Amino acid sequence: MNIKETKKITLSLIDTFHKAGNIALSLRKAGLKKEIKSNNTPVTNGDIEVNNILIKKIAEITPNILIVSEENSANKKNKNLKDFWLIDPIDGTKDYINNKDEFTLNAALILNKKPVIGIITAPAKKRVFYSYAMSNSYELIDSKEIKLIDNNKNHNEIKAVSYSNEIKPDILAIHKKFKISSSQRMKSSLKFCVVATGEFDLYVAEPRACEWDIAAGHAIVMHAGGEVTDFNGNEILYGKEDFKNPSIILKSKNII
Repeated sequence: MNIKETKKITLSLIDTFHKAGNIALSLRKAGLKKEIKSNNTPVTNGDIEVNNILIKKIAEITPNILIVSEENSANKKNKNLKDFWLIDPIDGTKDYINNKDEFTLNAALILNKKPVIGIITAPAKKRVFYSYAMSNSYELIDSKEIKLIDNNKNHNEIKAVSYSNEIKPDILAIHKKFKISSSQRMKSSLKFCVVATGEFDLYVAEPRACEWDIAAGHAIVMHAGGEVTDFNGNEILYGKEDFKNPSIILKSKNII
């Protein structure tokens, strides 16, 4: 698939993400219906509605590519996944339920086990990010594309974003290696986006969560000139049998 094709697919999904995000906010305002899944994590009618909207549109655009979603069992047992979509309709469901604004909508196209398209929107923050090729990672601000690889942030300190305020020793050691001056907690995939923009420079996590939580952000960071590897510097590939993530280090282009 060439850049012309990935661009067309990406841009054809942006309106659907806007629509799904607005519906997610409307459902929250009306009062969410909540359930607990078998893995003891919450799911709401908002998650399900967004999931259905995204899957329907993606299936229309790329009917021959399988879709794997956090909120759908279809294709999760396929052991030969190479080219497929990964969707997390709402990343940060607890924040979504608790009326916080960091939750995100996510989709990534994986080809040959690597992310080639990433789309993340944060409806409550009115932020939209997408990417479809190297050097083609963008934030959409007031209907204008801001190319992230050209977005130089001039700050004198190197800042990290972290999943928890309690930073584990292995992660703290990596922070010290990069001379991190401050760290801010952020729970959803928005942390990938703020590394891609250069608002923050580093995100480090031990093995946790699943592939649909990171794939879209991986593409956006990589296409913005950043770097995404595991703790040993290995490339992160997708389509593992259990969809579990390895350790991960995100670096903005400012510290590579």
